[in-house]
Amino acid sequence: MAYRYNGEMRFGRAPAMRLLLCLLSAGLSSCIAHHIAIARKGGSTAQKLLVADQASLIESIARQYTMVRDFSATVDMAALVGSSEKNQIVEYKDVRAYLYFRRPADLHLVGLYPVIRTTAFDMVSNGADFKLYVPKDNSFTVGRNDVQTVSGKKLENLRPQHFLEAIRVRPVDPTVDKVLMENLTDEEYFYYILYLIHADNGHLALVRSIWFSRLDLRMARQLIYDAAGNIVSDARYSDWHSFDNVPFPKHIEIHRPREGYGATIDIVKMDINKGVSDDKFVLEQPEGTVLKTVGQKPGGNTP
Repeated sequence: MAYRYNGEMRFGRAPAMRLLLCLLSAGLSSCIAHHIAIARKGGSTAQKLLVADQASLIESIARQYTMVRDFSATVDMAALVGSSEKNQIVEYKDVRAYLYFRRPADLHLVGLYPVIRTTAFDMVSNGADFKLYVPKDNSFTVGRNDVQTVSGKKLENLRPQHFLEAIRVRPVDPTVDKVLMENLTDEEYFYYILYLIHADNGHLALVRSIWFSRLDLRMARQLIYDAAGNIVSDARYSDWHSFDNVPFPKHIEIHRPREGYGATIDIVKMDINKGVSDDKFVLEQPEGTVLKTVGQKPGGNTP
């Protein structure tokens, strides 16, 4: 078959004829489209991304929060203290710790040094007040959880509330939280993100963002911000397992940039909703320790 191209006579199949034959024999996609498998971080190329809407994600946060009434856990921790900006980071590896929780806000966390298994820190809180014992400094600190004073001794900045708000992601409150949703999905990321915004006298402030992996629709991250938009808490969740028929992340990373410390928590053993006795939330000041009070004196109901 002859056809003209730029005024020149040529022989062979015209481009349009070749395209027509291709479409008829193999179908449109194989002729003009080349499919590329995208290898996403954290998932195989074959794994399909799941779909959810804002309402279902909000409901899943509330369901997870409600399911856990109490727990007792044995965990391995790696604590980081110091500042990455100043290149002054000390890592405490292989810290065995015991973590107890009971609703509404009782929390007790005791960490042991590696090998010798003596107490590195012991802290307890009823949600409003806290007590912190650091044997290395011979100090016993008491105060309110909401006090923002930052100590130069990084271990003294540990607060049970920091761990509680990271481990127990609060549900969305429709009376105060305005929610925006982002689908952050490309060749590298695959998250749904809920942005929680508060409006105060016409001023909008981002207070939290909660991330969900589209591989399993489980919570993957929670960021908490201050009034200026700075990150005060960055918690990340992975390796979800079922403990006593309750889903819970086995690996949790907590970063507190303002206080200069962070921790990774790997759950070794966990009992959920089996009850935790009152004595697990008692911490008395050891004799001979130096008492430090942060802010106002804690209330009489301090555990």
